[in-house]
Amino acid sequence: MTRLLLIGMPGAGKGTQAERLSEAFGIPAISTGDIFRHNVKNETELGKQAKAFMDRGEYVPDSLTNALVRDRLSHADAAEGFLLDGYPRTADQVVELDDILSSHSQKLDAVVMLTADVDEVVRRLLNRAIEQGRADDTEEVIRRRLEVYEEQTAPLVSVYAARDLVVTVDGLGEVAEVTARIVDALAERGIAKN
Repeated sequence: MTRLLLIGMPGAGKGTQAERLSEAFGIPAISTGDIFRHNVKNETELGKQAKAFMDRGEYVPDSLTNALVRDRLSHADAAEGFLLDGYPRTADQVVELDDILSSHSQKLDAVVMLTADVDEVVRRLLNRAIEQGRADDTEEVIRRRLEVYEEQTAPLVSVYAARDLVVTVDGLGEVAEVTARIVDALAERGIAKN
């Protein structure tokens, strides 16, 4: 039973590592983006509400995001553990996640923070923008997203660091090397893969 949270700036490799860690630990990787897409596609009540915000180009509010995550964590595949990617993003969401977990008599085992050099991340995201045809992802936009991440996420890291849950891992390098670093860092804390 492993419950992990993956934090890192955009472009640090969270999505890639989430997939690999999900496989290594035998737990579902749960991303808020995937939850939104799944609920919208299946036209659930929560999905219809989320789609209304997304269609207007607005952020899905915390209350709805929290409800979607609460619902997803109640699924049978998450009972034995999970890896959250992209949630929580705000201090209020940390409180909500604590409430969700305590209602199931659970707690997080570790918060993996992927670090990366900002200039390298900008380079990575600019390349991804070109590959995926994202004309809006200019260097200016990317650097602003990184600033917002810093403003919003730094307080969360402090909360989890105070609970002695943060495991900091360099997110740059070959994908397999980064995965191995994460697995080794978790093993040092007594969290072993399946």
